[in-house]
Amino acid sequence: MTELRVGQEVELEYGGKAKVLKVIGSGGQGVVYLVEFNGMQWALKWYDVNKIKRPKEFRENIQNNINDGAPSNKFLWPKYLTKVTEDGTFGYLMELKPASFDSFVDILNTYKLVVDPLSGRAVKKNVRFTSLYAMVTAVINIANAFRQLHRAGKSYQDLNDGGFFINVDTGAVLVCDCDNIAPDGSNFGIGGKPGYMAPEVVRGTTKPNVQTDKYSLAVVLFKLLFRGDPMEGEKVIKDICLTESSELKHYGQNAVFVYDPDDASNRPVRGIHDNVIKFWRLYPDYIRDAFTESFTTGIKDPNKRIIENEWQKLFIRLRSEIIMCGCGRTNFTSMFVPIDEKTYQCPKCGMQFGSLGFSNRSYRMPLYIGCKFYNCEIDPDSDDFLTVAGELVENTLKPGVLGIKNVSGRTWRVKMPDGTFYNIEPGKGFPVWAGLEIDFGNIKAQI
Repeated sequence: MTELRVGQEVELEYGGKAKVLKVIGSGGQGVVYLVEFNGMQWALKWYDVNKIKRPKEFRENIQNNINDGAPSNKFLWPKYLTKVTEDGTFGYLMELKPASFDSFVDILNTYKLVVDPLSGRAVKKNVRFTSLYAMVTAVINIANAFRQLHRAGKSYQDLNDGGFFINVDTGAVLVCDCDNIAPDGSNFGIGGKPGYMAPEVVRGTTKPNVQTDKYSLAVVLFKLLFRGDPMEGEKVIKDICLTESSELKHYGQNAVFVYDPDDASNRPVRGIHDNVIKFWRLYPDYIRDAFTESFTTGIKDPNKRIIENEWQKLFIRLRSEIIMCGCGRTNFTSMFVPIDEKTYQCPKCGMQFGSLGFSNRSYRMPLYIGCKFYNCEIDPDSDDFLTVAGELVENTLKPGVLGIKNVSGRTWRVKMPDGTFYNIEPGKGFPVWAGLEIDFGNIKAQI
């Protein structure tokens, strides 16, 4: 591999040169440099071609991805290829990760090491989601990114904890390491990372594809929510050293989900898997059931794995069922006390919350100051889960008086206490009361 020097210039395929500023990091395939090109800073991934099985085809695939463009703005997509050097080395430019995004690995570890500019020492800095809302939004974004990728006819092939950057304040997601992405059915020697690979890939009977991506996606989502490995329980930790043969057994030939309802041989162990034990009971049944299906039926039959759109719907529901109580308790409705089918009570302070029912779904959305619903929840033709359509606010002139504000681009029809329906224009609001009805158009809602 030809390593680059600070100040060295690298020629791009279609003209211009990128100047190397410093090393950003390194990985299994090469080194990533910070470079300057056309007055802007970029990341340059520079390959060790000895670690690529078919470098010519691999490079052609990157060029095809550049030509096709990214499936969405959730991907740090290759932008420009470099020319091939005399020894066959090459690389590509991509946009830099914004400073507000942290790596998935750091989020799982709950900290990152930052060098103190004064002392030069590495110090720990906490990396945690600032809210449950942001974490669930991140999960939705990850599922949506892979829905978009697979709809474009491509698979990631090496989905693991190194493939994401996440904004812990908002839940925004950027998928990185996109150079291994290829048309479904194509593979350039990439297998994947142990613990994330589908069992059939571990066994060597299948090359990575869209179906194996779905398994890896379920692992990523599980690790983010439950902070543990879905296959690492009592059975696995009995192997003190995980050799290739034991990984083949535990993750390929005889993979057992830690909460498999029909096989208790691999349950989480207290003192080792405390996060999984703690968080598993906090999530509602429909989330636990989805992961159970993914890691039981989905292990045996790849065609039964949960598709990205279904994950997206499940987590949009989960986000809508979050309650942020005034006492500081934040959790899902399943962890609050149901007073009746429409009312929840905080087990900590006793505060009660009404809810809003929508005509197109069976579950209800709890109402608390600051709660929001999105375009996709009031328009059956919308897939927009990021644009807020309405939110519950407190009257600034009359503290304690609550209302719903229309922040969508549409006019709603709302039944007021006098029994008359009024038009509520964008930017306007209306009071919350016991007989409230809202007509969004194709979907209606009622207190």
